[in-house]
Amino acid sequence: MILCACLTWAAFLTASTAVAAASKPNIVYILCDDLGYGDVHCLNPRGKIATPHADKLASQGMIFTDAHSSSSVCSPTRYGIMTGRYNWRSRLQTGVLGGLSPRLIEPGRLTVAALLKKQGYHTACVGKWHLGMDWVKKEGKDVSELNIETPEQVWNVDFTKPIINGPNSVGFDYYFGISASLDMVPYTFIENDHVVVVPTVEKAFPLMHGKEGRPSRLGPAAEKFEDVDVLPTLTRKAVEIIAARAADAKAGKPFFLYLPLNAPHTPIAPTPEWQGKSGLNPYADFVMQTDATLGAVMRALDENGVADNTLLIFTSDNGCSPQADFPALLAKGHNPSHNFRGTKADIWDGGHHIPFIVRWPGKVQPGSSSEQLVCLTDLMATCAAILGVKLPDNAGEDSVSMMMALQGTPTDLYTAMIGTRSTGWRETVVHHSINGKFSIREGRWKLELCPGSGGWSMPRDPQAVQQGLPQVQLYDMAGDVGEKVNLQEKRPDVVARLTKLLEKYVAEGRSTPGAPQKNEVTVDIWKPTKAQATAKKSGKRKSNN
Repeated sequence: MILCACLTWAAFLTASTAVAAASKPNIVYILCDDLGYGDVHCLNPRGKIATPHADKLASQGMIFTDAHSSSSVCSPTRYGIMTGRYNWRSRLQTGVLGGLSPRLIEPGRLTVAALLKKQGYHTACVGKWHLGMDWVKKEGKDVSELNIETPEQVWNVDFTKPIINGPNSVGFDYYFGISASLDMVPYTFIENDHVVVVPTVEKAFPLMHGKEGRPSRLGPAAEKFEDVDVLPTLTRKAVEIIAARAADAKAGKPFFLYLPLNAPHTPIAPTPEWQGKSGLNPYADFVMQTDATLGAVMRALDENGVADNTLLIFTSDNGCSPQADFPALLAKGHNPSHNFRGTKADIWDGGHHIPFIVRWPGKVQPGSSSEQLVCLTDLMATCAAILGVKLPDNAGEDSVSMMMALQGTPTDLYTAMIGTRSTGWRETVVHHSINGKFSIREGRWKLELCPGSGGWSMPRDPQAVQQGLPQVQLYDMAGDVGEKVNLQEKRPDVVARLTKLLEKYVAEGRSTPGAPQKNEVTVDIWKPTKAQATAKKSGKRKSNN
């Protein structure tokens, strides 16, 4: 019976994929910045922030209740989205890039944009890139290799020269946006390979408008560039691109619009019309304005007659940042992390369990939901499946097609079918924190290879070591989504099995079927804390005495 059902479903998927490939849907991918799962009202009915456009999108499409970013911070997640590869396989092992950091995506690596461009798509990126680009340095000057630039370095760039290896070099026909987060220099818009206005002044922005505290990094800025104008500008550009590409899309040349927003990340800067709208705090106001950007994109698709043949995805790069002021929001009954533990940067689910809503008229059932485990790395394999394209072994090594889930495969058939990248399902996902700590999730089990949060929440790993907490954490997510009861001592068999599986994924350079590949650097799944490293050195000294 199961075999017949599987064969029938496989035939249906094959036919559906062929139809989809023939029509080549437009693809719009909206990536919010630091939007928490609990900030979207249709995902968290107890939440206090109104998100009418996200709610409408959910009523027209599918909610994924178990979606995750590959990292709990910005740059690594964006690498995974673009390449279909876990971020920790790249040279960036901890932290994020700065606004002047060099290109992270390796030369020659296939990206989603390049894949779609080869299939006849017009490809555009509007928004926060944060994947590095090669700025021309002034003679005899330098900029940091990976981390956020120092005050001494930020004027070492010749902003009058064309930028090399930006978004245009990895498959985008057009780019407009900012190089990184809006709390990182330079503060100026970029169009394709050049800044729109050369920075001539120094600026810094408050991390939350209306509140005192540490500002953003002081550095090069265009004279009239203001943080409050960025989200409206990106929104307007996105709407203009949809209008400009609509005629070609109807004539058979589809478009891919990747829209990585700057919001609601710091600087938390809602425009005057949105200030005070939520009745909560500026962060909540900024979330409402971000939702309005989604609404503007939805209207543009409708008004230009391309909504019916557009796959629209609305998601976030990681969990909500503590900069949102959790105490103030919690006091008013709103939790951006919903019922998950932790926040952005953490290995706990609050760091990477994200909103993910998909609308695809005629393909995705309106008002539906899926409990299927998915990861933001899955965009590449999903696009390949839609277009009937086979990915080479050296591309999308950690990308799994979402087609089965999107087309409503009954949950009980997942366990009866053999997973492949084209028609399979995701059995596991590997998580990574800002400090480079690892976690692996399989079904109900989640193993974390660190004693604390792996990020910013308390106890951080050094405090956890001092408290004598176990070196690993194991949670049963089916009954303990808040990650409160560590079962590592009771289930050493699960700890051993999942550790071995993670080691296999690292060693083979992939987590999907295919030929083994190489990671860019040696990957250490047991990154020790300073306290652990000190204790280890101390132990060695004692043993030598």
